[in-house]
Order: sequence, then C-alpha cells, then structure tokens
Amino acid sequence: MNCSEDPRQNLDKAVARIEEAAKLGAHIVCTPELFRTPYFCQVPQHANFELAEPIPGPTTKTLSKLAREHSMVIIAGLFESRAPGLFHNTAAVIDADGKLLGRYRKMHILDDARTYEAFYFTPGDLGFHSFATKHGILGVLIGWDQWYPEAARITALTGAQILFCPTAVGGDPSEKNGEQQQSAWQVILRSHAIANGIYVAATNRVGYEPLPTIHYKPAFREGQGIEFWGQSLIADPIGRVLSKASATEEELLITEINLNKIVVQRTHWPYLRDRRVDAYSDIGKRVID
Repeated sequence: MNCSEDPRQNLDKAVARIEEAAKLGAHIVCTPELFRTPYFCQVPQHANFELAEPIPGPTTKTLSKLAREHSMVIIAGLFESRAPGLFHNTAAVIDADGKLLGRYRKMHILDDARTYEAFYFTPGDLGFHSFATKHGILGVLIGWDQWYPEAARITALTGAQILFCPTAVGGDPSEKNGEQQQSAWQVILRSHAIANGIYVAATNRVGYEPLPTIHYKPAFREGQGIEFWGQSLIADPIGRVLSKASATEEELLITEINLNKIVVQRTHWPYLRDRRVDAYSDIGKRVID
C-alpha cells in the first residue's frame, strides 16, 4: 500500500483490497506495518499520539466483520493505544470467525537519526509466539524484528508454519546504496525461511513519504523523507521467492502455498532436529568477552 495522511482513506483502501482478495480465494491477508497512517515515526511529534487506537477498537471491529463474512484470517498492523501514555506498534490477528485471536507487539524498536520509533512505542511485552488460526499456524514479526534470526527461530519453535512480516522499510532517496539495502532485506527474509523450514511473507509500503513539516530546528532531522521499497514477497521453506510485488506500484499479491512442504523440507534439511540446544547458552549474552 501507499499510505495517505487520511486514516479513514487508508482503512477504506485496505477494506477494498481485502474484499478483492477474498473474491480471488485468499484465506489469509496481511497489511503493511501501521497501515492506517503515514510513517509518522520520521519525526518526534506529540500530536501523532492522537493517531493511536485501542485493540479491540474501531479498526479491528471493521476487519473482524470482514473476516467473518469471508471466512478469512486478517493480520493488521496498527498503532495501539494501550493506556494513557503507553503505546505499541502492534499486529492484531483476527481469525476466520471474526474473533480477535490475539496480538503481537513489536519487540525491537529502532531509534536513530531518521527513525524515532522509541519516542512512540514501548517495546513489546508479549514475547514471540504463534497463533493457531483456521487456515494455519501463524507467527508475526514487525519491521525491525524481521532482521533478527533469534526472533524468527523462537517464533518457528512455537509452531508457526508461516511467518508474516508487516513492515515499513525503505530508504532516503538521496542514498546511493539503496539496492544493497533492498537485497539485504530480501536475503534475511529468505534466510528465515531456510533456517526454520517455514514460509515467510513480508508486506511493505510503497511510494515516497516526505519529511513532515514540524517546528523543530532544521538540524534536528536530516534527510529527504523515505522512499519505501515495496517488493512485498512470499518465500517457501527452501527460500525460493514464490512471488514478489512491484517496487513502485500498489499491488495485491496472492500466492498459493502447500503447508505439507514444511514437513518435507524439515525432514530433508533437519536443522531443528540437529540443533545443539545444550551448547547455545551464550546466546542470552549481549556479547561474549
């Protein structure tokens, strides 16, 4: 999706795309990260907290109705208002009967000179887990989470057959290494599929979002906005990209998968069987001195 400044417009667009996907036979739909708003994390601005909503709330109510009507699982990336002053970057998981099955809260919060996510989001406190839906066992990692092998591994160990990665990933249009960054992003997603013998599906934004107009000193924020990469993709358990969306245009990406391939892949490349769980205690350390 390309996300406008109008949350209602973004929701209406998502609803229309979900209905289109249902007509084409889709069983599971995943939106990009924070799909109802522009990527407001480009700047630290208190007014943006007004964009948050509770879960359950108005968006999940709308999507639950859709899920129930079409017997479809929906994963929605939302800005969650949990309590006064407490906000999360969250994916709501709605089962095919319309029930809010649960939520995943983004665990890794990126904070640098161009992405002020720590200003907005409290790190997730629900851990890495999976959701047993009518159409399969799903796991979710959001944005920055998708770069961490540990996160994908633990999610797979909880039983996930498909790892969904709603994201908002792109780069400064002036940067010269955009293709290298895009390649790295696709490689890490494919590596999660290979190392865990699961399907991986990443959904991204597309298009350019300029730096919002704010009243801070110009030196406070550098850059020329974000050009989102698009290129949402679905990889199979051996890491092959089954389908990939446009880098510049909005697109509904639908792919048929076979969950039986997970068993085949894991018995031929038995990474989980051969793990030396007795030798990995140091993984819990920040660094090994």
